[in-house]
Amino acid sequence: MKLVILDRDGVINQDSEQFIKSREEWQPLPGSIEAIARLNRAGFTVVVATNQSGLGRGLFTADDLHGMHHKMRTLIASAGGDLGGVYFCPHTPEDNCNCRKPLPGLLDTIMADLGLDSLAAVPLVGDSIRDLEAGLARGCTPLLVRTGKGRQAEAALPQHPVLAKTRVFDDLDAVADYLIADRQ
Repeated sequence: MKLVILDRDGVINQDSEQFIKSREEWQPLPGSIEAIARLNRAGFTVVVATNQSGLGRGLFTADDLHGMHHKMRTLIASAGGDLGGVYFCPHTPEDNCNCRKPLPGLLDTIMADLGLDSLAAVPLVGDSIRDLEAGLARGCTPLLVRTGKGRQAEAALPQHPVLAKTRVFDDLDAVADYLIADRQ
């Protein structure tokens, strides 16, 4: 199985320091929806692994979150693509759960749900150091996008020796170009 794991906010959709709290606030980044569809057409299963602490903070409801994800899936479907799953951590940092990135609990769930023994070399695309750290904990290949919080994360890469050689891309569209060309 050719698999790619994406963070959501800042990778697929616009991010906000005030959290994305509704279907209306959820707006795709230019080219991201089409990039997912192109990855699908190239044989990739695409899944999302996202921290959604706004749920645990009471900033939005589970229905709001499902509405955002329904909008995302509908847009992807209209572009000819599909998501193999959307995995989210609803907890706040203070909850000390194992599913909140940078911990790899969401990735463990993805691995179990897809019947995989390993995520070694699976591309994990994020816009933050914590996304990349979660991926590295399970042997994923970290790919950073400059969208969302990505430019700040890029500036911090040299301070993280294990991440210093992470490939950096302008956006998800550029990642799709790279992955499709690399995996054919």
